[in-house]
Amino acid sequence: MLLFLMIAYSAATVQLNAQEEKEKPPPLTRILFVLDGSQSMYGRWQSDIKMNIAQNLLSNLLDSLKDVENIQLALRVYGHQKTYPPQDCNDTRLVVPFADKNAMRIKNQLRYIKPKGTTPIAFALEQSAGDFPPCDNCRNIIILITDGLEECGGDPCAVSRDLQKRGIALKPFVIGIGRNFREAFDCVGTYFDASSEAQFSKALDLVISQALNSTTAQVNLLDAYHKPTETNVNMTFYDHVSGQVKYNFIQTLNSKGVPDTLLLDPLVTYDVVVHTLPPVRIDSIKITPGQHTIIPLVTPQGRLRLKMEGTSLSSRNLQAIVRQNGKMETINVQQFGQTENYIIGDYSLEILCLPRIYIDEINIAQSSTTTVEIPVPGIAVIQKSAQGYGSLYAEQENELIWIYNFRENPVQESLILQPGHYRVVFRAKYANRAAFSIEKSFRVISGKTTNVKIYQ
Repeated sequence: MLLFLMIAYSAATVQLNAQEEKEKPPPLTRILFVLDGSQSMYGRWQSDIKMNIAQNLLSNLLDSLKDVENIQLALRVYGHQKTYPPQDCNDTRLVVPFADKNAMRIKNQLRYIKPKGTTPIAFALEQSAGDFPPCDNCRNIIILITDGLEECGGDPCAVSRDLQKRGIALKPFVIGIGRNFREAFDCVGTYFDASSEAQFSKALDLVISQALNSTTAQVNLLDAYHKPTETNVNMTFYDHVSGQVKYNFIQTLNSKGVPDTLLLDPLVTYDVVVHTLPPVRIDSIKITPGQHTIIPLVTPQGRLRLKMEGTSLSSRNLQAIVRQNGKMETINVQQFGQTENYIIGDYSLEILCLPRIYIDEINIAQSSTTTVEIPVPGIAVIQKSAQGYGSLYAEQENELIWIYNFRENPVQESLILQPGHYRVVFRAKYANRAAFSIEKSFRVISGKTTNVKIYQ
C-alpha cells in the first residue's frame, strides 16, 4: 500500500511539474479594420470605383482569415453615414464589434457601406480606443485603409501616439489607396503605398502576415571577451512606447552553447533590461519581420562571496550593502554565506554588523570569485544595575566611536559585536547627577561571550 501511494505521489508530482512547465498561451490577436467610407471613395480607380475595389479585396482577405485560430476581427467605418456637404466630423461607427469567427459577418456588412461624407481620421482613431474590450493577453492591431488625408482638423499622429502610449493598440498599419500619402502617415503607423490594385492586395497580405506571425530573435549576453557566454539571468522586454512589460525570459544556452531562440512580436519596439547586478539596459530595439534578429548586450560577470571565519549561527542574519565604488546607490544587500554574480568592476561593501565594517575597491573579475572574509563576532552581555540611559562606543586610539544606544528599560542586553575594544557609558534612570555616570571598558573576543557588569 505504501509503495502504491509513493508511486501515485510521484506520478502526480511529475504531472504537476509538466503543467508548470507548459508555455504561456499565445496572446489573442485582435485586428480592427478602420475603413474610409468618405465621398472620395466613389472616385474611379483602375478597374472600378475605390470602394468596390476595397470591398472586394477585403472580402478576399476575410475569406482567408475565417478559419484562423486565436484571432478576432472588427470593422469601424468613417464618413459613410452623413452626406457632404454639410461636413460631419463625428461621422464614424463601429459596424462589427470583436467576436470569434465573425469574418463572414464583416464581409456581409461591407456590401452595405456607401461613401457619403468627410474624412475624420483622427476622430475615428480616437473612438477606436473603446472598440477593444479589456483583455490581459491580447495584441490589439489597427489597420487603417484610406484614400485621403484628415479633413476635420484633427491630428491622427497625436491620436496614434496616445493609443500606443496607453497600451490600447500597437503601432497601426496604414494603407494609402490611389496615391502616396507616406509623408502624412509615417507618424501614424507603418505605411504601405497602394498605388495600384495589385499593390493594395499585396499590402493587405503583408500587413496580415506581420500581424499574425512572430519573428525569431536571440539575446547575446557578452562577456569581457565579447563572447555570448553569460546566461541564466532574467531579461525583461518592455514596449518602448507604452512602457508595458511584454516578455520575461530567463536567458539560457542551448546544447550547442548558443543563446536560445526567442519568438517576439515584430510590431513592437522594445527596451530590454537584463537583470544583472547592476542591471544592463538597451533601448529602442526594432525587430524586422521575417528576419532573425540578434540583440547584443555587454554583461560580463564575476562572483562575490561573503563568508565568516569558521562557522557561527550569527552569520545567518548578517548582511552587507553592495555599492559600485564611489557611488551611493545600493546595488544589492547580500547575505553572508552566499555567492552572487555582479557585472565586472570595482565595488564597496558596508557590512551591517556592530560596528559597521566598510571595505572599498573590491574588484570583480570575469568568471572569477572574489571572497571577502570577516572574523566571527563575539557576544557582549551588558548587565545594568538599574534602568537608565547609556551608549556603547568602540575605542579607536584616543577616540570613542558611537556604536549603539541602550534601551531605557531592560537591565540586560545581548549584542553581537566584532572583535575589538569597547566602552560603555551609563547613568541610572533615577541618579540625579551627571557625576553618577559609569564607564566600563571591555574586550570582545571572536566566538566568545563576554559578560559586562555595569554597577555603581
